[in-house]
Amino acid sequence: MSRALPKYNKRRVGLIGGAAAVALSGAVIAGSALAGESSDDRANARTLAGPGTVSCPDVAPELPAIPASAQAEVDRNLGQLDTQINEADQRLVDTAGQGGPNFVQNAILGPLEDKRVAALNRIATAIGRTAERPAGLDSLAACTLDAQGAADAGGEAGGDGDGAGEETTAPPAGDAGQGADQGDAGQEGGDGAGDAGNAGVGTVSCPDVAPELPAIPASAQAEVDRNLGQLDTQINEADQRLVDTAGQGGPNFVQNAILGPLEDKRVAALNRIATAIGRTAERPAGLDSLAACTLTK
Repeated sequence: MSRALPKYNKRRVGLIGGAAAVALSGAVIAGSALAGESSDDRANARTLAGPGTVSCPDVAPELPAIPASAQAEVDRNLGQLDTQINEADQRLVDTAGQGGPNFVQNAILGPLEDKRVAALNRIATAIGRTAERPAGLDSLAACTLDAQGAADAGGEAGGDGDGAGEETTAPPAGDAGQGADQGDAGQEGGDGAGDAGNAGVGTVSCPDVAPELPAIPASAQAEVDRNLGQLDTQINEADQRLVDTAGQGGPNFVQNAILGPLEDKRVAALNRIATAIGRTAERPAGLDSLAACTLTK
């Protein structure tokens, strides 16, 4: 710039140049501060913009007349459904801004659906003991995020090309706060298996269900076989997830992200098996005790 100036007094040029430098430095500093503030604001906006809330179908209005003998058990499970939603809402708050594409689906909505399937099966079973068992309650299991939460999740996923269904970021350490409902007892029992994170792969070990079943009526055989197959598939999927997430996560990652959801799925499948047998024979009791799995190294 100095070459383009007329032949002014050198002292005047120096003063003007110094003032310009000061002004330019101030602008740069101010610009940097604004840029940093804008970046922080954007980060905070994603973290604090409201993670939304979970929206689930209302179950009570869809139930038939409830026999008096089943009322207490039905009420207890309806209460658990509410508790599960509250826990999922809290986890949305606790993990706002964390995770990658599909984090909410894989770490919150998916496990919530499995828990709801188990509770809905318990409700249907309670009613079915003394009245006609209600059909189709499983259709009420899936939940969604409200519009704001879905928009926030979509905005995070929009910048990433990863395939659907892959959880690219492990749930944070200590996510055991999502809670265990009363009907899914034993979820916390395997915490020790995941205390070191998913540092080693290992395999999932689950109780063998088939030897514990009573004689299976011919009319139930196909449905029982189908659900036994699903139990095997669930274990294989859990083993694969152990491989895919090796080295990821913190304390309790394996329990919260793999063993816990697996137990919920097994509770639902075991309930379906018991129901299939119970239609034409005595319903087997205590199959839920076979739901919990452990990690073997």
